[in-house]
Amino acid sequence: MDIVYTIWLRSMKRYVRSKSRIVGSIAMPLFLLVFLGFGLNSVVSATSLGQQYVMFLVPGMVAMSVLFTSVFSGIQIIWDKQFGFLKETLVAPVSRLEIMFGQTVGGATTAVIQGIILMVLAVLLGLRIENPAGFFIALGFMILVGISFTAFGIAIASRMEDMTGFQLIMNFVVFPLFGLSGALFPISSLPKWLEPITLIDPLTYGVEGIRYGLTGASQINPLISLAVIAGFAVAMTVAGAWLFRKVSV
Repeated sequence: MDIVYTIWLRSMKRYVRSKSRIVGSIAMPLFLLVFLGFGLNSVVSATSLGQQYVMFLVPGMVAMSVLFTSVFSGIQIIWDKQFGFLKETLVAPVSRLEIMFGQTVGGATTAVIQGIILMVLAVLLGLRIENPAGFFIALGFMILVGISFTAFGIAIASRMEDMTGFQLIMNFVVFPLFGLSGALFPISSLPKWLEPITLIDPLTYGVEGIRYGLTGASQINPLISLAVIAGFAVAMTVAGAWLFRKVSV
């Protein structure tokens, strides 16, 4: 556990020292929330959930912040490869599994912090969490989303050497995941042929879980959302650990 804590602490220190990273990760979700949410609030109706569009948008933007921060934390693996830190770590008498868990927990923690910051800003913009327990429900789903996609990012980064290639692949994967997750529109408003594709997207269940916690409304049973996103987190952690064990430097 000392190794996991050390790697986690390193991630936290890097995060705190990188002010541009903090601001950059919040800027796009906040921009979409303010301009898209308030701009379309009067013309878009999320009547299926009985909410104003801007409030419907908040959980999706929180999930977006967590998703992008967690996935791109995998780039740290490639960075460490190029600068020799990973080689020094791997030759030490420690388990690769512990190193991978430390990276995963560190990336997930920074992602959840980003999500909490955005959630606080949303409260200032008018979001009301009726049930105090809802915050902790949303937080739990944010943690699962963070672990899932941090492990996913590490799994991909473990097989790559080039940071530019990693970013291109992640953009190719992440934007469809986000776009199909129901973060921007109610799932019930989709054409029937598109609904099954949305339900295959694991992020859909994270978004709906966060939405249930923050607003008390959800189009998917929260227990189903919990089971799916928790199962996906376990699967991605196992896959990430397996691929990370094969890293060569």
